[in-house]
Amino acid sequence: MNYWLVKSEPSVWSFEDQKKAGLKGTVWDGVRNYQAANYLKQM
Repeated sequence: MNYWLVKSEPSVWSFEDQKKAGLKGTVWDGVRNYQAANYLKQM
């Protein structure tokens, strides 16, 4: 089993934004690092 801890800068996506998105979630775009983008696709 894998566990992932992902974060972003509060000025880009805050905890309040996450709470507003709720359980439906949202798309995490703008990842420029190729390896990081692949890890996000695996989740």
